[in-house]
Amino acid sequence: MKKIGFLSFGHWTPSPQSQTRSAADALLQTIELAVAAEQLGADGAYVRVHHFARQLASPFPLLAAIGARTGRIEIGTAVIDMRYENPLYMAEDAGAADLIAGGRLQLGISRGSPEQVVDGWRHFGYRPGEGESDADMARRHAEVFLDLLRGEGFAEPHPRPMFPNPPGLLRLEPHSPGLRERIWWGAATNATAVWAAGLGMNLQSSTLKFDESGQPFHIQQAEQIRAYRKAWREAGHAHEPRVSVSRSIFPLVDDRDRAYFGRQGADRDSIGFIDEETRAIFGRTYAAEPDQLVRQLAGDEAVAEADTLLLTIPNQLGVDYCAHVIEAVLTHVAPGLGWR
Repeated sequence: MKKIGFLSFGHWTPSPQSQTRSAADALLQTIELAVAAEQLGADGAYVRVHHFARQLASPFPLLAAIGARTGRIEIGTAVIDMRYENPLYMAEDAGAADLIAGGRLQLGISRGSPEQVVDGWRHFGYRPGEGESDADMARRHAEVFLDLLRGEGFAEPHPRPMFPNPPGLLRLEPHSPGLRERIWWGAATNATAVWAAGLGMNLQSSTLKFDESGQPFHIQQAEQIRAYRKAWREAGHAHEPRVSVSRSIFPLVDDRDRAYFGRQGADRDSIGFIDEETRAIFGRTYAAEPDQLVRQLAGDEAVAEADTLLLTIPNQLGVDYCAHVIEAVLTHVAPGLGWR
């Protein structure tokens, strides 16, 4: 059995070919898709966060709105770039969104991905400390955030407060119990996956990974997951971790599917450079008749290792079509692989 959700990048463009032509469209359609996905029996609604881009950017109002409109589906991010975040403000926002959703938040965080602008986090007021890289700063912000989610008091109360205080040091409010165990780290390398395991975070691994061995993408990703689980056991955490992988999967079950994805031509991994020095490997797209998809996905080692699968959806094709893709995977593919 696997949990199966969707992951939306929330792209929007004023192009007449797009069904998502404004930021309002992207936000409202994401809410509607989450409602539809819950009705279809999917397990999760996740959003990607990008700054300075025509994509979803500010996740917590959106997560809270989805939480208020749904009752069962997990709600998450994959991922929030911690280089941009004030951990204290973020802890308040996350606590509020999780309480509105009744404890369904699954919050993916990370050091971020290639950006639209140069050092965008500087515009948000953040700079690495002396001897730090921007990735070090992101991990520092993440560790502060994790500590805050424990709900322990740390701030000295004012001797003459406006309102009465409980005894002792004060914590941030609202606090949502259990959220600390529902934080995920988006890891692009084996080393950061091991680091995340040591801190007790769940693991998110996407369709991109640093090329560390020259092996096919799914094999490298499976090795990353195994290294993570080994580090988790060695850390001695009391609960079991969760691991998600993202995949682009399109069952070809009608003429629309064949028109959009029947000639996809991306049925193999690809290699690229996300900066001048970093070689990355990008996972393939799966687009085929359902029986073919079952055979292909049965050989994906990373999908087999994970307990959660996030389907990347083409959000600019509209809510109805994205819901159709999710339903096709749940109905025509998942049972043949034992996921349902």
